[in-house]
Amino acid sequence: MAEIIQRDSTWTFDGESVRIVPGRGKGIHPLREGLGERVVPLRALAGISFEPDRKGGRLRLRLRDGACPVLRAAGGRLKDAADPYQLAVEKDRGGVAEYFADEVRNALLIEQVPTDAVDGFLLPGPAVPVAGGGGDGTASFDGETVRLTWNWKAKEVKTSGGPVSFPVSEVTGVHWVPAIGLENGHLRFVRGDGTAPIRAAEYDPYSLDLWGLSKKEYTAVLVAAAVLVRLPGAAGRTAGPAQIAAPAAPAPAPPADDHDVLLRRLRELGELHRSGVLTDDEFAAAKQAVLKNL
Repeated sequence: MAEIIQRDSTWTFDGESVRIVPGRGKGIHPLREGLGERVVPLRALAGISFEPDRKGGRLRLRLRDGACPVLRAAGGRLKDAADPYQLAVEKDRGGVAEYFADEVRNALLIEQVPTDAVDGFLLPGPAVPVAGGGGDGTASFDGETVRLTWNWKAKEVKTSGGPVSFPVSEVTGVHWVPAIGLENGHLRFVRGDGTAPIRAAEYDPYSLDLWGLSKKEYTAVLVAAAVLVRLPGAAGRTAGPAQIAAPAAPAPAPPADDHDVLLRRLRELGELHRSGVLTDDEFAAAKQAVLKNL
């Protein structure tokens, strides 16, 4: 048995799995708190490392690609403070962290656990009901129905229609992007065959517009992960972000008299292109359509 207790989390390894119990109280990232306790089986791990620094260091679990629905929904965009598989280690606990890493590493060698991608999720999604988000609203999911409710920051196109609810059986994709710098993020649900035009999140009644003003906005990824594991065929899905993201079809630009919306649309198209959702040709066509209205 190996154990390391730190402010962010307590990690315990019993030879078969790593149990992660998040800390509580001020300073703990709300995503860690919202996700709760995780039990990571040895077969879901690709490796572990301890990276010492002058303040102590960081213990990192590396999961096999496709094993965790939260990491799949996040697409590599989680900050260290939010990542449940990273542990900030205090300076006087470096030796314990090294020992913990050695124990897990030796078990992986003995069991000859492969490091390649897996064909299905090896960890469950977040427990339901789950809620999260911020910006212009909140998303919730009870295992069967997705519900989006709006706050006073939402555009009239959203608030005028009231809360939006739809069964998970109608969802064909989910895409989460956190706010980065001055660019807003979003939690977007794709319904039907994905041919509907893509609108900026602030005007899309099936999306949250995430402003990044609070750490709690990161909890939207928990809703995305909970929905993701319930999509048809999701358990065996190991391809890239395009399969769980917004549809690739280019959409008409917003009205020409809204300059800010057009600029935001360009940034959103760039994000979809960088993440592989839009091909080069689709990105060029959609970008040209927006530029014509500037």
